[in-house]
Amino acid sequence: MIDKELERYYESMYSLFHNEGWKSLLSDLKTNALSINSVENTTDLNDLQFRKGQLSIIASLLNLEEQIRAAEEQALEEDPDAYNG
Repeated sequence: MIDKELERYYESMYSLFHNEGWKSLLSDLKTNALSINSVENTTDLNDLQFRKGQLSIIASLLNLEEQIRAAEEQALEEDPDAYNG
């Protein structure tokens, strides 16, 4: 069974994902990713590596909801008698 702390974690994350502020943040990140992912604006190798790091973090945030859903599904598959989240 998924423990209560983990269950509260999933519930709070889903609450976050339905928040208008979260949706606005994702929209801003998508816009920012377009300008960050520009080779012509890259000045040197250090800047390229920095941009790569920025894009990695943005991708993690953009995919967070799916990552949480997948983690919950995996936990539920490991214990079919777990709560009905």
